[in-house]
Amino acid sequence: MQGNYFQPELECASREVLHYIQSKRLRKLVERCYNNVPLYKKRMDEFGILPGDIKDIDDVKKLPFTTKQDLRDTYPFGLFAVPREELARIHASSGTTGKQTVVGYTKADIDAWAVGAARSIVMAGGTKADLVHVSYGYGLFTGGLGLHYGAEKLGATAIPVSSGNTKRQVQILQDYGSDIICCTPSYAMYIGETVRDMGIDPQSLRVRAGIFGAEPWTDEMRREIERLLGIKAFDIYGLSEIAGPGVACECYLQSGLHINEDMFYPEIIDPDTGEVLPDGTYGELVFTCIGKEALPLMRYRTRDICSLDHTPCECGRTLVRMSKPRGRTDDMLIIRGINVFPSQIESVLLELGMDPNYQLVVDRVGNLDTLEVQVEMTEGMFSDTVRSLESIEHKIGNALQSTLNIVAKVRLLEPKSIPRSEGKAKRVIDKRKL
Repeated sequence: MQGNYFQPELECASREVLHYIQSKRLRKLVERCYNNVPLYKKRMDEFGILPGDIKDIDDVKKLPFTTKQDLRDTYPFGLFAVPREELARIHASSGTTGKQTVVGYTKADIDAWAVGAARSIVMAGGTKADLVHVSYGYGLFTGGLGLHYGAEKLGATAIPVSSGNTKRQVQILQDYGSDIICCTPSYAMYIGETVRDMGIDPQSLRVRAGIFGAEPWTDEMRREIERLLGIKAFDIYGLSEIAGPGVACECYLQSGLHINEDMFYPEIIDPDTGEVLPDGTYGELVFTCIGKEALPLMRYRTRDICSLDHTPCECGRTLVRMSKPRGRTDDMLIIRGINVFPSQIESVLLELGMDPNYQLVVDRVGNLDTLEVQVEMTEGMFSDTVRSLESIEHKIGNALQSTLNIVAKVRLLEPKSIPRSEGKAKRVIDKRKL
């Protein structure tokens, strides 16, 4: 490891070198998929494409897309490109609808995943000397083991705390002197609130950085986490189908997440037409897993909405940067014909000084969609008069209407009345029968 890089020869490689690596790996991936995955052979035959037609990475656009439904249709092992006996590990997505999507890894895949996570920890300022407090869940969910193996690959010390028992989490932060904490941003908020409620000065904790992902979060929420815990908060990106955490992460400049594009080749497409979009244009993020053996997905549609930026970063890395995801195409609510993302509502609430503890309740009365935004009051508001609270509800409602172009009912709730999550926060309750 040199300077602020884990593998400077790859993280700072020229675009020509990256193009060569990507092209070589894409050719190998396409041949493996065509020969070993019946679904891909069928799709490529339908497209009139043979492995030999793929010469370099620019030809990736000729290949068919893969979706989460394809993983479900071939459940559990139908998209694997190696015999089951060669799998070193199996994980599954944390999806809440239908069957989980099953993903597999060879020993080489596990090592590559650990490298991606190690690069991410270094991007957030991590070193071999650090204690890395991992509060993502362990098990079939990829979060916990992903950062755990990344810390060990770096040579740092992993503390496999997992999620839950939040006061114990705080005690470990105090007693062990953890340097870096890894969890979902909503759980980081909960830990920060617990630190505050226990009367602990966050500056008394040794922890200096947090690596947070697995759900969309806003820059306003970042600032609140940083204030509550006295740290610098970094966004990490990954998804089970691609690898898990470590696909991309922010460097110290926090101006986009560097994608490990020697392993995962990104594109941005129009979600409706599939057309590839230029840098700076928001669309759906698509990955081709050029560095994987067991599940080398071709042009996998992530459903995350973001943009790409290939301009050089001042940190020295040449790896392309993705913007913080604005949300997901499947998180997007269509209410009275208007596209609404929970992250938009969260931004409004935080700009008005509210805590980011909220839920959206969507229903349909007659033929009209309704949106109720339930927001926890801050401790200071709890003793306010009814008239004062009504004024706050009105103020939030006006700000939401200005941002969303729809009318939402706002209801203030008592502090801590919305259930806290130790994993991904449940933000939306959709009661409509669509």
